[in-house]
Amino acid sequence: MIAQKKTWQSWSAIAHRTLKKCMVACVLFASGFVLAQENVIESITANQQGSNVIVKIALKNPVTKPPIGFSITSPARIALDFASTANAMGKSTQELGLGDVRNVNVVQAGDRSRLVFNLSRPLSYATTIENNAVIVTIDGSGGTATAVSSSGLPVAPKVATLTGKQAIRDIDFRRGVGGEGRVVVDLPSNQIGVDVRQQGQTIVVDFLKANLPEVLRRRLDVTDFGTPVQTVTVTSRGDNVHMVIEPKGLWEHSAYQSDTQMVIEVKPIKEEPNKLSQGTQGYRGEKLSLNFQNVEVRAVLQVIADFTGLNIITSDTVSGNLTLRLKDVPWDQALDIVMQAKGLDMRKNGTVLWIAPKDELLTKEKLELEQKAQIAELEPLKTETYQLNYQKAESFKLVFGLDGGDSGSKNRILSKRGSAVIDPRTNQLFVTDVPSKLEDVRKLVQKTDIASRQVLIEARIVEANDTFSKNLGAKLGFLDLRTARGGDTGYQIAGSNSRFAATGNLQGIGEQTGQAKVSDGSYTPNTQFVDMPANGINGVNPGSLAISLFSAAANRFLNLELTALEADGKGKIISSPRVVTADQLKALIEQGTELPYQQATSSGATSVSFRKANLKLEVTPQITPDGNIILDVDVNKDSVGQETRAGFAIDTKHVKTQVLVENGGTVVLGGIFQQTERDSVSKVPFFGDVPVVGNLFKTTARTNDKTELLIFITPKIVADRFSTTR
Repeated sequence: MIAQKKTWQSWSAIAHRTLKKCMVACVLFASGFVLAQENVIESITANQQGSNVIVKIALKNPVTKPPIGFSITSPARIALDFASTANAMGKSTQELGLGDVRNVNVVQAGDRSRLVFNLSRPLSYATTIENNAVIVTIDGSGGTATAVSSSGLPVAPKVATLTGKQAIRDIDFRRGVGGEGRVVVDLPSNQIGVDVRQQGQTIVVDFLKANLPEVLRRRLDVTDFGTPVQTVTVTSRGDNVHMVIEPKGLWEHSAYQSDTQMVIEVKPIKEEPNKLSQGTQGYRGEKLSLNFQNVEVRAVLQVIADFTGLNIITSDTVSGNLTLRLKDVPWDQALDIVMQAKGLDMRKNGTVLWIAPKDELLTKEKLELEQKAQIAELEPLKTETYQLNYQKAESFKLVFGLDGGDSGSKNRILSKRGSAVIDPRTNQLFVTDVPSKLEDVRKLVQKTDIASRQVLIEARIVEANDTFSKNLGAKLGFLDLRTARGGDTGYQIAGSNSRFAATGNLQGIGEQTGQAKVSDGSYTPNTQFVDMPANGINGVNPGSLAISLFSAAANRFLNLELTALEADGKGKIISSPRVVTADQLKALIEQGTELPYQQATSSGATSVSFRKANLKLEVTPQITPDGNIILDVDVNKDSVGQETRAGFAIDTKHVKTQVLVENGGTVVLGGIFQQTERDSVSKVPFFGDVPVVGNLFKTTARTNDKTELLIFITPKIVADRFSTTR
């Protein structure tokens, strides 16, 4: 009993000491929480002076630095973050109803409070510190806000670390990837005040309390850069440096500062009626405005996280301060600027962003990859069998690196320990590897071993011709038969012994006067002094009409023969080759004749070779996801031409193209149209030009030939047929 009593007393003492320690800890925790809240918001009042709304935020203790703030355009809001500050107003919303300022919401989260001003439209703001209060000036005119005191008097901007005016280091102009113009200003300090505003069709930038070297006082003509910016003019105006940027066309601008580098970016706006939104290419986040002066990087990332609703995890190694001015830029671009300024990078997993220095992330990823590689070296191997149904197993030789070439090893999908065996007889694959690689092979086989869709391609080659020819001619001759019938040939001249004879040529004159022997008993072949008959067409002789004028004694004749021939022909040749092939597989069909011809060899002997004169259709179809068909078509229409000494010539008609055709539709690949018109006249000079009578002294020929070739292609997707067993 005594022992039990002592034990109970000891346990009671321990419990008493423990409870006392807990109470002390609670008190210390409560006091620590109170100490963490260094300040509290007591009241918010507002008044309107002209177009400006001046809001006074009264706090319990003096404020050492202005709150971190940002603004957004849709919806129009201004947010201010007060660190280590609690809400002692007893309410979270206060109606203002002044100008475009509707109300203000006060939200407390942990040891900080956020004031959100709800506006009717986007407006600029400025803040200043006045004893225990923060004065927020909201410019209702739409211009750039200027900080004022509670009495409405302007407050000159304070430059904390500047003892005098410092000179601008450099001004440069660059062209961005998307055609935007960037004016880059190298500031002497991150504490230089910058005022960026748009005035009409120009952008005005004032660098407060700064000096401009003589070498930088110039006007830059940057038209040749191909950006909206035409000129950049930099001058000194009082204690400030004044810059005027003159763009043209449709444009929008943004300005941001990273440490001592100020960038004013002017990007073109393309009018696209079907595009729902316009903005910087590559950045699609909601726009916001930020104005930070020597603030911690972690605080900037926290503001972006609150704005976007993303979960941002920041590494412990992320540190440093940042001076940043951004106006109406997408939040993802703002985040990118912050990371570039501090050498950070991020990795995204769902809605969680891990932000850390680039070297740290790369080192971590390298270690993870090395661990995976070590695990893969020790992981047990398994063997699986894959049955191929629609493709040959030999096609996987290149995939597995089994072709024996150097390039094959680069196309392996197996691990270093993996191996594969191909059985052509059963069309199976036997793969041995780690389970993750086997899963990759299974997915590959599942995606590739599928039935190919069939396409029926029908071509129609129509060759039509229309020919017309017309020939006209005449024969005219004179014949004297008086000598043959015992009389005197010719005509007596002026009562003398001289006589005159006329006929077609000297041979005819000789036969009539007895100077030459009559060869055939007829004077007709040699009595024609106009011999221009019509030519035959395609082996058909022309028609003729002969007229003879003779004397009463039938011994003198004037003969006339008219010949004429007209040919009119029409023809049409239709060729219709058809072929069925699989998707993305070349098909070939041809029909024709092979012509032999002799060819000299290197030894001097001759050999017989053959050349094709045929109809050929070569086509490769590709079925698109929307059901249309892309065709690579090569059509030849050859025929046997004229015969030469070296052999027959080949008349070639060739079409090679690529077209997009709907399923079952017909497209005309091309056509060749030839027309030949020819008029020829052969005549006797002078006599052939006599009206009407001149037709007896000439021959005429007229030709009008037309040939047209058209090629039609009709592809059809063969419907898949599935057999079902009931």
